[in-house]
Amino acid sequence: MTSPPRCDSAAGRSRGEHASGRRDMLRSRREGDEGVATVWAAAAVVAVLLVFSAVMWLGAAVITRHRVTGAADLAALAAATYAHTGEAGACARARRIAELMGAELTTCRLRGWDALVRVGKDPPGPLSVFGRAFAAARAGPIDSVGERSTNGRGSEIQSGRTVIRRR
Repeated sequence: MTSPPRCDSAAGRSRGEHASGRRDMLRSRREGDEGVATVWAAAAVVAVLLVFSAVMWLGAAVITRHRVTGAADLAALAAATYAHTGEAGACARARRIAELMGAELTTCRLRGWDALVRVGKDPPGPLSVFGRAFAAARAGPIDSVGERSTNGRGSEIQSGRTVIRRR
């Protein structure tokens, strides 16, 4: 013989009916939320990928800038080295060095024994819509290590040490 179900509430429901009703109420509340965690997880993955992509492109822009600066420095040194051949010979050497560095020599001129160059390069991929990266450099001989020389550069060279000053 089974005992009669015990009443659990004032409404006279049995304990089994009450638990079953609670499950139904929780189930109906959750039915509209099914799959929400998947959507949030997918959105989080997309956000992380976007941030990672932006950081990668920023790194590519910085690398391009550094490469252009290096190409300008080397092109200026090459032009200064061949300054004795005249502007045409010096700039031809600077152009060759810039091309070997993957950049393009945009301007080159000699002022006395000083070589002044400007080099440009397009950044990779979608960064090219922002324009080219440019760098300018100047190279030339110093007057002497023991003397002060400004050579019109805004820096003083004294005893092999460079001291930068503003004009």
